[in-house]
Amino acid sequence: MNGLIIFLIILVLLVIGVVGWTIGAYNGLVRLRNRVQESWRQIDVELNRRYELIPNLVETVRGYAAHEHNTLEDITRLRNQAASLAAHEGATPSAQRAEAEEQLSGAVRNLMVSVEAYPDLKSNTNFLELQRALAETEDRIAAGRRYYNANVREYNTKTESFPTNMLAGQFHFEKAAYFEVNDVARTSPDVNFGEISYRGGQGGQQALPQQGSGTPAMPAGWDQGQQAPQTQPQQYDQPGQQQYGQPGQQNPQQEWPQNPQQ
Repeated sequence: MNGLIIFLIILVLLVIGVVGWTIGAYNGLVRLRNRVQESWRQIDVELNRRYELIPNLVETVRGYAAHEHNTLEDITRLRNQAASLAAHEGATPSAQRAEAEEQLSGAVRNLMVSVEAYPDLKSNTNFLELQRALAETEDRIAAGRRYYNANVREYNTKTESFPTNMLAGQFHFEKAAYFEVNDVARTSPDVNFGEISYRGGQGGQQALPQQGSGTPAMPAGWDQGQQAPQTQPQQYDQPGQQQYGQPGQQNPQQEWPQNPQQ
């Protein structure tokens, strides 16, 4: 009898422990999911603000840069596509929405780069105000994206880890999609030094560009009537004596001492 009572007590404690863990794990998943949804709503506000700014930006640029017709059409199309997806989505974004927003961000960046060729547009007060508002919006989107993705990572880790993954599957806690926008690739400019080269073992002398006949070209500003300087290699007849000019001719003003210690 006493053994049965002890067994029942242990069983009741185990049930209470499992129920307590289940409640705690469920509430933890709910809390993480709500945090993900809340952080996404902050981004969504800024995205909708960008939807409102883009039509004004397009009309302003159209009046000064008629050659950017294709770029403006692409921005308008991507803006309408992203706004349509936003109107039919739930509390968190889908991968399709994230891709549309990424393409829209890239199109806006390309437009801002292309308008550098239009000085009149860059001095337009309305355009400058729109540019400033878009820059602030993009900064807030970037900050909100980092916070949102951090919450998504924590939530997805919980839904995929054992044993909470069994609870997540039972109560339909689905994985959240990341909202990522890839930065524009930065490439280094190609540097072409033409025919400039350096001779190895010649003390770093710079070679002159060659003309068609193979004769070294004269430096800029060189008088054609002057004789080009001749460079002759140094020759040595005997150890310790440095020769100049013709072979065998000694410089009387300079001799190396025969005994370095003297």
